[in-house]
Amino acid sequence: MKRQAPAERTQARKYVPAHLRTPWQESVYKFRDSYQLLILFLPCLIYYIMFAYFPLWGISIAFMDYKPFKGVSGSQWVGMKHFIRFFTDPNSWKLIRNTFLLSFYDLIFAFPFTIIFALIVNEIRQERLKKAFQTVTYMPHFISTVVIVGMLKSFLNPTNGMIMNVLALFGFERIDMFSYAAYFRRLYVLSGMWQGTGWGAIIYYAALSNISQELYEAAVIDGANKFKQTIYITIPCITPTIVTLFILRTGSLLSVGFEKAYLMTTTATLSVADVISTYTYRQGLAGGQFSYATAVGLFNSVINLVFLVVANYGSRKLTDSSLW
Repeated sequence: MKRQAPAERTQARKYVPAHLRTPWQESVYKFRDSYQLLILFLPCLIYYIMFAYFPLWGISIAFMDYKPFKGVSGSQWVGMKHFIRFFTDPNSWKLIRNTFLLSFYDLIFAFPFTIIFALIVNEIRQERLKKAFQTVTYMPHFISTVVIVGMLKSFLNPTNGMIMNVLALFGFERIDMFSYAAYFRRLYVLSGMWQGTGWGAIIYYAALSNISQELYEAAVIDGANKFKQTIYITIPCITPTIVTLFILRTGSLLSVGFEKAYLMTTTATLSVADVISTYTYRQGLAGGQFSYATAVGLFNSVINLVFLVVANYGSRKLTDSSLW
């Protein structure tokens, strides 16, 4: 094959206008323009391939009587046996109900509270005070769940807990709230709001910072006060962000973190604190029923996917904003 002369190779690399590019040439130009960002994204991609996508082959054991010493290839295929077992278990609907209610209460209380919190902080005019307040409020996100639950038990200690002492001043009885099922969901949601509100508000801070100040100046000229500016300018401008986060949150309605629920559970609160994640832990890791635990976890993931698709479809129909 005849080799290209240097002048010919230079001509081949000549810039091609956008309207004359083939799809392949367009892809090459896009890669050249953004290869630095792709390199930065590469560790994240490798992480998800190794720890999220590659392990997906393991869901096959949900349809087997998996024996660790026999392996996947040597275990007996049983089809839907473990799913039927879960659906016929009298406790299954209680688990689904407990999991759903914890996530639902977190959604209806914590989600709007994060938005309101971000709007309030955004109104702080002293920049140094604003940044300091933001830093302090998202620091609890980095505290370990074990430490959070330990702090909660210490603060609510009926003998000398800090919060319990304050409640006692207002006439409340000194009780061990962790021993009452009625308080479990309240403690779970409120502690989650304290830990996650500041961190969750960061995305809203970014969205608020992109709103043009000219819109507010025009509203002031028209006589709009702060409340009307928030209603007619701020909220509509961050609605796409709100909708996106709402869809993602709806897609995890049956995903309650194992650590916090497990650490907060006591014998007295088991009737409302036992969720799918703690149940799969007991059945799988503690009980050695790996196939059954995988089947329950797979059911949980499928239901979350259904919630995500339905929420995305409803959002696209109602607000013209969606994930896809």
